Amino acid sequence: MKHPNRHPVVLNATAVEVHHPAPLAPVPTATLLPVQPDGIPAVASVVLPDGRVVTGYAIEPAKPDPVAAKPPVSRAAVNIALGGVGFLAVCGGLFLLTAFITALTSLITQLVILAAVIFGGWVAVQVFSTSGHRSGTTVNIRKAVIKRSHFHG
Repeated sequence: MKHPNRHPVVLNATAVEVHHPAPLAPVPTATLLPVQPDGIPAVASVVLPDGRVVTGYAIEPAKPDPVAAKPPVSRAAVNIALGGVGFLAVCGGLFLLTAFITALTSLITQLVILAAVIFGGWVAVQVFSTSGHRSGTTVNIRKAVIKRSHFHG
């Protein structure tokens, strides 16, 4: 059985078979839009003055990352200032505490001096009173002699 697309060709008395391909049915083509995937730059072509064409990727200058707006005063300066305010508040409180302790000590000292003056004055009045009548018991102390654990008065 002979294939329909095969024809014998004779060259130098030898048989050669020639194969002719059968055409394929046309495939409907979809319309493709040129879309660049993310991150891949588009290909650009440049024609030089001498007629040569140079094709390559267009290089865009690197854009710096947007910098967050800095506050007008740095955080370190704010922290130092707050620490200073706290230190001043503590120092002020300590100053008030020492002033209170000093005033309390002074008050107690003055009260002790006042009590000593009043008590001393009362004692002086009792000792140096000019009253001739004294109440109380008069005790005469004689020289006592102690002999062999016996008291002789």
